[in-house]
Amino acid sequence: MRAVQQEVQVEVRRGRPTRLVWRGQAYPVAQVLDWWRFGGRWWLGERPRNCYLVQAGGLTAELQHEDGLGGRWWLARVQD
Repeated sequence: MRAVQQEVQVEVRRGRPTRLVWRGQAYPVAQVLDWWRFGGRWWLGERPRNCYLVQAGGLTAELQHEDGLGGRWWLARVQD
C-alpha cells in the first residue's frame, strides 16, 4: 500500500463508511475488511481515530476518522 494522507469526503451509515469521494470520483464501499483504533501521535497533537480497511470500487483503501466534533476523514493509504 502507498501513503496518500489526503482529506476526503465520506458518507456513513450505522457508524460505518458507505461511500468515499476522492479526486472528484465517488467510490461505494462494498465491504469493510477490518477496523481498529489508533490513539494518534499525541506528541504531535493528533486526535485518536477509528481506522477502516475498505474495498471501495476498484480501491482497497485505509480510511481514518478523527474523534470529536468536526472530526475529519482521511484517505491514509491505497493498494498499489
